[in-house]
Amino acid sequence: MSDPVGKLPSELDQLPDRDTEETAEWAASLDAVAQAAGTRRAEYLLRRTLQHAEAAGLALPKLLETDYVNTIPTAAEPEFPGDEAMEARITAWNRWNAAAMVTRGSKYGVGGHIATFASAAWLYETGFQHFFRGKEADGSGDQLYIQGHASPGIYARAFLDGRISEQQLDNFRQESGGNGLPSYPHPRRLPWLWEFPTVSMGLGPLSAIYQARFNRYLQNRNIKDTANSHVWAFLGDGEMDEPESTAALALASREQLDNLTFVINCNLQRLDGPVRANFRVVQELEAQFRGAGWNVIKTLWGSAWDELFQLDTTGALVRRLREVPDAQFQTYATRDVAYIRQHFFGANAELTALGALLSDAKIAECFHTSRGGHEPRKVYAAYKAALEHKGAPTVILAQTVKGYTLGAGFESKNANHQMKKLTIDEFKSMRDKLDLPIPDSAFEGGQVPYGHPGANSPEVRYLNERRAALGGPAPARKVKQVALPAPADRSFAPLLKGSGKQEMATTMAFVRLVKDLMRDKETGKRWVPIVPDEARTFGMESLFPSAGIYSPLGQTYEPVDRDQLMYYKEAKDGQILNEGITEAGAMADFIAACTSYATHGEPMIPFYIFYSMFGWQRTADQMWQLADQLGKGFIVGATAGRTTLTGEGLQHADGHSHLIASTNPASLNYDPAFAYEIAVIVKDGLRRMYGETPEDVFYYLTVYNEPKVQPAMPEGVEEGILKGLYRFNTAADLAEAAPAADAPKIQLMASGTAIHWILEAQKLLAADWNVAADVWSATSWGELRRDALECDEALLRGEVRTPYVTRALEGAAGPVLAVSDWMRQVPDQISQWVEQDYTSLGTDGFGLSDTREGARRHFGVDAQSIVVAALAQLARRGEVPASAVKEARERYGL
Repeated sequence: MSDPVGKLPSELDQLPDRDTEETAEWAASLDAVAQAAGTRRAEYLLRRTLQHAEAAGLALPKLLETDYVNTIPTAAEPEFPGDEAMEARITAWNRWNAAAMVTRGSKYGVGGHIATFASAAWLYETGFQHFFRGKEADGSGDQLYIQGHASPGIYARAFLDGRISEQQLDNFRQESGGNGLPSYPHPRRLPWLWEFPTVSMGLGPLSAIYQARFNRYLQNRNIKDTANSHVWAFLGDGEMDEPESTAALALASREQLDNLTFVINCNLQRLDGPVRANFRVVQELEAQFRGAGWNVIKTLWGSAWDELFQLDTTGALVRRLREVPDAQFQTYATRDVAYIRQHFFGANAELTALGALLSDAKIAECFHTSRGGHEPRKVYAAYKAALEHKGAPTVILAQTVKGYTLGAGFESKNANHQMKKLTIDEFKSMRDKLDLPIPDSAFEGGQVPYGHPGANSPEVRYLNERRAALGGPAPARKVKQVALPAPADRSFAPLLKGSGKQEMATTMAFVRLVKDLMRDKETGKRWVPIVPDEARTFGMESLFPSAGIYSPLGQTYEPVDRDQLMYYKEAKDGQILNEGITEAGAMADFIAACTSYATHGEPMIPFYIFYSMFGWQRTADQMWQLADQLGKGFIVGATAGRTTLTGEGLQHADGHSHLIASTNPASLNYDPAFAYEIAVIVKDGLRRMYGETPEDVFYYLTVYNEPKVQPAMPEGVEEGILKGLYRFNTAADLAEAAPAADAPKIQLMASGTAIHWILEAQKLLAADWNVAADVWSATSWGELRRDALECDEALLRGEVRTPYVTRALEGAAGPVLAVSDWMRQVPDQISQWVEQDYTSLGTDGFGLSDTREGARRHFGVDAQSIVVAALAQLARRGEVPASAVKEARERYGL
């Protein structure tokens, strides 16, 4: 090792060295160690020095990867506070019933997963017995994000504590009868138990981070004391492949979310096979989390390994553990001792000598079953260290064997995720291994029995005592409905009376309304504005100085625009969540705020505003998560439509979000045309979501960036606005060029900004073609369809109900032409319930960069194109000459 100083990274060459002689001495010492004791000893000393420097708080780069050993050695483990034998019996019953439930259900073909919980049982049980705070404790308790595929084990525990019956276990994945259990954590299906839907992998970890962040938000805004709430997210190592799983790691570190712990079950297997077959996923995850600023605790090896590490005087064992890829470790767990001696200990002479000191039984125990995640003392030590660590979130990398205790047919097998049942003989072997008092006679008839020690058994008493000490059952979801008072009418008045001669886009109308609502004395503080950057695009900069942008650090700098009226203000109690360029993060924020009424007993009113193209299309999976979690709030797709956002091109041109939104049963979707419609919709939304009888729905509103004069609200249109359709005006209302009394008639229907195109078309039809057109505002195609579907369902029950859209158009003369800035499928949702002849115009295809006028002419939705389409409809009915269509096309240059 010559001239080591000359090989230092170039950035160090730029730093002044005030004592070159001392630097040379350090380098010479390292050279001497390498030459006398070997490079491995030199490496060891360097790593220990860096670890010591990190512990001492020196500002040095952290080690991103440590040895493949436990972070907490056995000698440093705290005293275990529980009855380990009793907890082992409880865990055994849970293992048994989880496997029995899935196996019994397999005869119905409903499936289920056994191996995941089998590997993670102690990770959950240790938390339930000693750490997870329930909802009856002070504050809000802890928030538990349970790994979706582990749900059978959670049901088994709820069976043991009496919250779930044997009949319900037998109805696992059979919910239609009303007494079943959903396959995975689904709050909408089992709202008293599950808080968070997690099986859409990747969304759990992302949501957990933003939930922990939202807990701090409530604390810093003095809305709820969440200091004692801790967020636990249980994840699989395969799940960490999802980009959402790691998308917000830096946020959690940056905001020092030490109220958050990830527990990653590293059984080295994903759904089809090894997670990192040729690599080491634990080491990769450690580097990833350490690099992001997290505290990392590795709990890899069980106590059986202690003897091996004590015998490893040369470091050969630790080096070998660092070399072996995951797939090979999986193989070791399934092969005999001779294979392990040859392929692991036979790697070099030092390891061969070490292996010679070990019995076959010891090697089998270590390589087949002894993992840190299977020992409550080691799991307890990791959890305790996580809670005690301050200033950063913690990730626990707990190594386990997938399918542990299920027998040789399951343990570490590539296919065990798809294996749905055990044979009777395998169950008997499992019973003996777990030492459960289940007689052979219980298997008569070929059915595996459930097991329960009895409601008054020592096991159940112990379990209930521990949960009582921690604040009640877990997991659990408890909702204490808190109705919010309706905001004062004065907040809505400016939009209801219109804008006079001033032009105003509906995006600006919505922001103005919310700004006024945020001043409401009763509910103003509960509004949570959320935006993924570009708040200025949506006219929200006026909220910066008044509401403030949330930051747990406050504002540690002097803003560059400090002298301006609408300066960039960050505050520890700021109300706005400005997430940066992450729709997924903003949506996770929104979900946490939408469900605060259940999680914390504090109803919040979030509105999440975004480019409409980047909402449902990009984060529709999270919209389903929101619905499943029974969230309430307003989603606002701004700069909506395919032709209103000029110049941006097809990637920004949304013509289909209302179609995607229509697939979500919890989403109430509106496309308001005027400011007063927004006021009516928001006011009623607050009533429906936060009133005396709150509904588990959320709202999707699309608003536009096209300034228009906003009219005052006509009388008597509120019901139509909310139901989705009302007549805005008639041909007789035209001040000039009103058509003759016997003129052909047509009904023009539009949503959103398209109302202005049909209003112009109405005038052209009257002035140029003597056609009388009535104009209808369709505020919600989706709500019209929802109502019609409900009427159809009622008919099957013998109830005769007429859809609102049919009743609203009853007696309207002529055909109907529906127009929108969306694909034709959006207005076509209601066509089958319209008794008149029905056709539509829309913006099908890809968007494009152009002026608004050019884009609308391209798609055939401008006023002149609407006139031609209307004449074509009337010509087909014989109400205008066919030549009128050709003449109109030529007149308007189409």
